Parts: sequence; C-alpha cells; structure tokens
Amino acid sequence: MNSDILVKEIELIYEPQKARFPLKFGAVVMDQVALCKVRVVVETRAGAVGEGWGAMFLADFWSWPTASIEHSVKQQVMQRTVEGYARLVADYGEPAHPVDVFWSLEDELHRLSDEVSREVGTPEPQPFLGALVCASPVDAALHDAFGVANGVDVYKAYGPEFMGDLSHLLGNEFKDRYIADYLRAEYKQEIEVFHLVGGLDKLTRGELDNTDPDDGMPNCLQDYIARDGVFCLKVKLCGNDLDWDVDRCLGVYRVGREALDRLGLAEMFMTADTNEQCDSPDYVVDLLARVRKQSPECFDRILYIEQPTGRDLAAEAHNLRELAAIKPVLVDESLTDLESFDLAITQGWSGVALKACKCQSSTLVMAAKARHLGIPYAVQDLTNPSLALFHSVGLAARLYTIKGVEANSRQFFPLATTPAERFIHSGIFHVRRGYANTWSLQGPGLGFQTARLQAMDENLL
Repeated sequence: MNSDILVKEIELIYEPQKARFPLKFGAVVMDQVALCKVRVVVETRAGAVGEGWGAMFLADFWSWPTASIEHSVKQQVMQRTVEGYARLVADYGEPAHPVDVFWSLEDELHRLSDEVSREVGTPEPQPFLGALVCASPVDAALHDAFGVANGVDVYKAYGPEFMGDLSHLLGNEFKDRYIADYLRAEYKQEIEVFHLVGGLDKLTRGELDNTDPDDGMPNCLQDYIARDGVFCLKVKLCGNDLDWDVDRCLGVYRVGREALDRLGLAEMFMTADTNEQCDSPDYVVDLLARVRKQSPECFDRILYIEQPTGRDLAAEAHNLRELAAIKPVLVDESLTDLESFDLAITQGWSGVALKACKCQSSTLVMAAKARHLGIPYAVQDLTNPSLALFHSVGLAARLYTIKGVEANSRQFFPLATTPAERFIHSGIFHVRRGYANTWSLQGPGLGFQTARLQAMDENLL
C-alpha cells in the first residue's frame, strides 16, 4: 500500500529517572530506572515523510525481577536490546505497516534478546517480557510516525485502507476482520484512572513523618483522594503474607471509602495484584474469603485479581477456575505472545492485562482477539511518564477496558514528564474527579502534538 513506511532515521535517547518515593510491588522495590525515548523518521511509498516518537521505562524490576542479577547489568542488557531492535527495524528493507513489521520480527526479537544476554554474560537470559519492553518505544515511534507521514490519527489506520486483515495472525475466523473493527472510533473523552497503592505507600496523614518528600504533593492515599478524587484503587499485595494482605485490602478500602465519602463520591473500585508471588491460586481464594467475611463491602468493590502465580504457564500449569469463579483473574506477566494468550484461557484465567510496554502492535492484536471472543481485558501502564503515559492512556481510551486505565507516574515519577508535557497534556497528567481527560490527544499519529511540545520546550529553555 502507498501508506506503508520505510525507516530513514532512528535515534535513541536515555534519560535516568529517580522515583519521588520508592514503589514496592511483588518482591522488588523500584526507585530509579532509565526512560528510553525513540525518534524515527519514515517515508511512505508515496514519498511522504513523517517523524514519530515513542517512550518507555526499561523497567527490569517488573519485566526481569530476578534478584541474582544487578539492576545495572539488567539495564545494560535492556539498552543493548533496544539498540539491536532499532537496527532490525532500520534494516527491515521494504515498506510495511508497523503492525506487520513487529509480527514479522517477533522471532528475531527472541533471538536478539538471548544473544545480548549471552554477550553480557548474565546467568540467565532476559525473559521475552523484558525484550518486549525494550522493543516497545521503537514500536510506538513507528506507529506515531506512520500516522504523521500519512496525515491521520493512527487509530484510524488499522483498517483495510491501510493494512491486511487479522487472519494471517489469528486464523480464518478473522478473515475480513481488522484491528479497527475492535476499536472506538474516537478517544473516550474521559477515562477512569486507577491510582496505585504500592507496598510501601502510606494510607493516612497519621502515618506521615519527616522522611516523606516535602514538595507540596500528597504523600498518602488519603491526600491523593482529597486532591484528585481517585475512586479506582489498585492495591499491591505481598502474595506470601496472608494476614498482611487481608489487612492491607481492608485498610485501603476503609481509608478510601472514608475519603470518598468526604467528597460526596459514592463510586469506588479496587483491584489486587501480587505480581506472581503466590505459590498457588488457593492463596487468593483464602484471601478473598477472609476479606468477604470481615467486610462484604470491601469484597464487593474488588473488580478483579491480577497475576497471582508465576509467569511460566507451561511449567506451573495452575488451574485458575476456582479463583475465577469468585473474581475475574487476569493474566499479565505471563502474557507475551499469542500462544500464552491461548494457554492462559485453557487454564481458566478470566481475561488479560494489556500494556503499551508489551508493544502497541502486539497489544492491538490481543485486544482484538479478546473482544472478539468476549474475554475481558484491562490496560495498565508500568508507571510510565511523559510520552509513554499519553500513549498508554490514549490506547486505553480507544479500547473497551473493564474499567479505565492505570496511570500512576504522577505519584512516583512526576518530574519525568516535562513542564511542556504537563501543560499541553494537563488533562491526562492532572487527574480530576478520578478521571483523565483525553482532549489533548490531537492530530496525526498517537496524538502527542509533538510540534507544540518541542516549541514550548525551546521557549522554556
């Protein structure tokens, strides 16, 4: 198609970012990480040129949480994987749609990740989840550039005018079915924001002390709700301390309910995530039973559970049906390809957790498959700031998520989003009444308004 693109230039930028306060999830604590930004210049078959941008945290803490390898070593592997994937994309050799570029390079990304791990000498290879995180800013930049070069909102470029149908990826059932068939025609104007309650987060003002940041921002759940009106709360649990996890769920519900009552807001939703720490789904079955007994209201507010058990679905092969009969349970860290999608559903997982950091191209196909099959899905953001935040919120606002989108970089990495970005995309960065507003996602590509951002950044300098 004349709209297909070929990469003419690609640039990688790494920005070290330090957390405002540490984020604990699962067995790890994330306090500093590299933000990778990618700029690409592409040309269509018709000769139109466009520049696109993507960004993502190289978050080994989540994608490669092993304690046996230093964070600095894992960051080295991830940066070299980004660089290798950028070369693969630059050398692709023929014009194509970004979705086709990703899926045709999927096996090469596997090979590249393993090769880099061997070269660096890590005792274990980087998981493919980590490789997807590395590829994601490059993939995002391609989608943005595709839209810019063709002068279209890229979400309108996933139909027959721009690409083939889904049958070559998902089988004959999807003949004459396109990604666009499973998307909203426009961005949802407002979208609920899930506020993250990390394992170290304080719930009330009574817990605050002189170790908390003195920068005018909230330092506890109580104050975040008072400021932002957030009524969707994602709770990080231990997964191996049942008493603590039960108390945490009840405590978050109690503090959240009281704070929302003071604002006169009736709605409240919760989700719970142990980040793979449970030995079996029975742990969460027990947790939910205890929560229900002590607070039926808290139990009722829990929408779903995320990834209670380890990510190797084939090796562990848990039956999730008993848990799924109580609350929906979504596969997250295990979901890295179409094969893991199918395996999860056969094991009784209720639905899937999607992320922009698993690559726009992959996430769109999985979202289409999930909606076609009537499988629920959520979108989370990996605490991503800056362009990655706007990308993730925009993605969720074009999909049909269970409820809203996770967007918590304003809590942990607020300064990683530049003053210009915070101003132009204020409706996304500044949560009001518990919602992000997507009005600023305008123009071609992913709607970043890059020209305005660059002009304002130059003026601020």
